[in-house]
Order: sequence, then C-alpha cells, then structure tokens
Amino acid sequence: MENALEQGMTFRLELFVDDLPATVDFYHRVLGFTSGEQHHDGYTPITNGSVYLALNLRSALPNDHPIQAVAGERLGRGIEIVLGVDDVAAMYAHVLSERWPISAELRSQPWGAVDFRVVDPNGYYLRITSRK
Repeated sequence: MENALEQGMTFRLELFVDDLPATVDFYHRVLGFTSGEQHHDGYTPITNGSVYLALNLRSALPNDHPIQAVAGERLGRGIEIVLGVDDVAAMYAHVLSERWPISAELRSQPWGAVDFRVVDPNGYYLRITSRK
C-alpha cells in the first residue's frame, strides 16, 4: 500500500516585495532568472532551472495578514533561501561584476559545499551554493 501522504509535491516560493521593478531587475540581472507573464496585480513568476519563485507586492496583503512585516521589520527574517548552482565560482564572479553587495564571501564550508551569500533588494537572505 502506498503512503497516502506521498503526493509528489512540488515547491514554489512567493516573495512579497515593496519595489517590484527593482526586485525583478535583481533576479534577472544578478541571478539570471527569467520572468513569466506579469499579471495585472503585479504577480510575477520567475524561474531559473527548476527554481520557481513568484514575486508579488507586499501592499497587496491585508495589514493583518500573518506574513505582513511590521514597521521596521526586515522581510524574510528567519529564512535563508538556498539556491544550488553548477558553477558557484562563475555565479560569484557574475554577482561581483554586477556590483551587487556580498553578505558573505565565497568560501568552502565544513559540510563540503562552497557558497556565498547576498541579500535581495527587500532583505531576503540568499545562499548561493555548489551542488554536492
């Protein structure tokens, strides 16, 4: 008998942002994502390989929505978005060439990966890492 909970799930992540054009520019120019069709309300799907993100305006959320940041709170607090790439050194060089600030320099980790960290225009923390 198959496990009823094994449903072949997929994963999408929706980021609510304040400045949609700056965010789309960052993910395109700095990280190489491609956009799908932007909806009339601002919802913008973006992809790179098998990573699917959706960008949406934080202003579209009601003030009492559970993920709405309060004044002064950094978006994405407590979350690290991990993106695995084939050539982390090439991605690091590209991010540097785009003059995007690096939060943690390229380095080898004790668990065997090589990675670096950046923060997107909204404060979401991203770890760009090699695949093992």
